[in-house]
Amino acid sequence: MTLTTKQLDEILNTALKTGADFAEIFIEESNQTSLFLEDNKIEKTKSGTDRGVGIRLIKDKTVAYCCSSDDSFPSLRDLALRAAASFNDKRKTKPQELRPKISNMPYPIVRRPNEVPTEEKTAILEILNRTARSYGDKVKQVSARYMDSNQAITIVNSDGLYVEDNRIRTRYYVNVIAARDGILQTGYEAPGGSCGFELLEEFPPEEMARQAAERAILMLDAKHAPAGKMQVVLASEAGGTLIHEACGHAFEADFIVKGTSVYMGKKGKKVASPLITVYDDGTLKGKFGTYRFDDEGTPSHNTILIENGILKNYMSDYLNAKILDLPRTGNGRRESYRSRPIPRMTNTYIAPGQTPPKQIIDSVKEGLLVKKMGGGEVNVTNGDFVFEVTEGYLIEKGKVKYPVRGAIIIGNGPQILESIDMVGEDLEFQTGVCGKFDHAPVSDGQPTIRIPEIVVGGRD
Repeated sequence: MTLTTKQLDEILNTALKTGADFAEIFIEESNQTSLFLEDNKIEKTKSGTDRGVGIRLIKDKTVAYCCSSDDSFPSLRDLALRAAASFNDKRKTKPQELRPKISNMPYPIVRRPNEVPTEEKTAILEILNRTARSYGDKVKQVSARYMDSNQAITIVNSDGLYVEDNRIRTRYYVNVIAARDGILQTGYEAPGGSCGFELLEEFPPEEMARQAAERAILMLDAKHAPAGKMQVVLASEAGGTLIHEACGHAFEADFIVKGTSVYMGKKGKKVASPLITVYDDGTLKGKFGTYRFDDEGTPSHNTILIENGILKNYMSDYLNAKILDLPRTGNGRRESYRSRPIPRMTNTYIAPGQTPPKQIIDSVKEGLLVKKMGGGEVNVTNGDFVFEVTEGYLIEKGKVKYPVRGAIIIGNGPQILESIDMVGEDLEFQTGVCGKFDHAPVSDGQPTIRIPEIVVGGRD
């Protein structure tokens, strides 16, 4: 960033001249690379730099936000004037003196993606495609994408904050479609992290393609899923879809302020089984939702949302923490300088318990084992959900019998959290992108858990 402290201070003074209580400057430069393979060839390659600035003003509960791709000093001063025009108060707030710049060293990156040749990135997609198609003519379609990004941000505000950060993320995915006799099944893997090209060591492309292809082919021979109320075991491999989609958003402070969260007014009360503890942890090394500072400059936190069934905290940003008189938890996030920050999850997970996963399966006389979840729909207001099961198995007398296809699970997130009666000692995460208003990288996780009763949709 080429702006001096004096120039930043002048921009903040300009923004506050019409009576706003708080002013913030968010400066971003992001470099991204994306490669896409389909039909045995590289279909798209994309790389470039996006840079710009967002200026946010807050007065009481009112927010004004302006952004521009021009980060020069004259442009930012004009941008501050545009934001200030939203208010008309003779009282002028004076910003605090900017504290010394905080510029932490990034997490250790073994191989920076911008230093890796494009040919090496392309080779990943070719390995994914070749490995998946090696499973024979049942594999009808393979698509794969590789992505990396390097986001440099500077945040200053009228409270005296001055923070710089640099975020590197790497991810790839493979999607395999298998078909036979008119039946289509899909296998999908999408590892990623706040890391460099070393992601490939933890998640080898050959292994990810193998898992995706084998799942798609396996489900071709699966029987139709049964329908009705039954016990369901969500394996740790299923990831944290349940906690993120069916429950997690209701812990975000903006939904509490709006009065649309099922958890409004329940802090300190029992909202889940005593076996359930839930964290949102933006400090976990290497996870996709990890960062040192959120998009308001607040240090990342490990926040206990539920502890032994008791609601302890909400996830907050600057504005909603102020409205609710809550501590800031480092969850103020935005997709880019074009968006104002709102409360968002980072790495959200159900903490592991003490029961071996096999013991949980052994306890089920008749039910469904879910190993992979697909898409679905969620009502954030009350937690009602419908999720597709992309890999499921029938359990009979404590034994995993055979795969079933076409299953969906239908329930209510808060009610499910209260009913869980067994929690495994394992824990696994999945990587994703949360689409609340704009997009933010996240990770979700859970151990193996047993739900004593839930509605399963199927054909038989």
